[in-house]
Amino acid sequence: MTAVPGDFAATVLEVHGVEGARWLKGLGGLIGSCSERWAIRVMPSFEPLSYNYVAPAVRADGSDVVLKLGVPDEELRAEIESLRLFGGCGIVRLLEVDEDAGALLLERLRPGTSVVGLSEEEATSAAASVMRSIRGRPPGGYPFPTVSAWASGLGRLRARFDGTGPFPTDLVERAEQLFSELIGSMGDPVLLHGDLHHDNILGAEREPWLAIDPKGVVGEPEYEVGAFLRNPMPQLLREAAPGRVLSRRVDVLSDELGYDRERLIGWGTAQAVLSGWWSYEDHGQGWEPSLACAEILAELG
Repeated sequence: MTAVPGDFAATVLEVHGVEGARWLKGLGGLIGSCSERWAIRVMPSFEPLSYNYVAPAVRADGSDVVLKLGVPDEELRAEIESLRLFGGCGIVRLLEVDEDAGALLLERLRPGTSVVGLSEEEATSAAASVMRSIRGRPPGGYPFPTVSAWASGLGRLRARFDGTGPFPTDLVERAEQLFSELIGSMGDPVLLHGDLHHDNILGAEREPWLAIDPKGVVGEPEYEVGAFLRNPMPQLLREAAPGRVLSRRVDVLSDELGYDRERLIGWGTAQAVLSGWWSYEDHGQGWEPSLACAEILAELG
């Protein structure tokens, strides 16, 4: 009998509806079939779970791996294809996969602690090192989503409210303007992680830091910094001076990666507004911290 945390089940149902309910019902059987097929012993899941069921496992030869299971959809397929294309460069290795079942067997990263516990300087430098490792990979033939397609999500916000609803109109308009300007002047597009925040950068043995959980989106390399700038939440907004923290992050990333500072602020501002909308769209709540971060970043520009 597989123990499924109630908050995880609620999230799956919120995001996937009827299909999520069907998937949750069959989760125990899916774990069993993966155990047999890949000759692994699956341990209790990691905590907390978010959108996928993730658990440590041990192979027949004694090596440690991770089993990741998710509702099969376009987002999970893009993650799988991203892992294939990155090939372990700057990111966790994909060992086995069953796309139809939404099942991935992954390299186990040790010690596996995130950069959340590091100092600001150390965490930002770690993020920059991962960005250097994974940037520049060609998109390949898979139809990955584009930065432009993601940005169009703000159109759904306006359609939902016939305006901007609880989202400040000036901030939404600023995000729309930034997306238009930045997308119109983008450099050569590459495959990006798309969600490279603090919890998705883990300590490892073969490299000091490796990424996990890529979304897979095509855009210019500068786009990648957005998720890191607006995280971790709520810790970032509890800082005595979050504006100074964000300004320093932008400086470090600009210096270490050779990116234009104003461009990083622009991407960060626009993405924070979009992230807030995604939170509202998926859960109907939890959008306020991203909007607060967008306001702080906008003041830096």
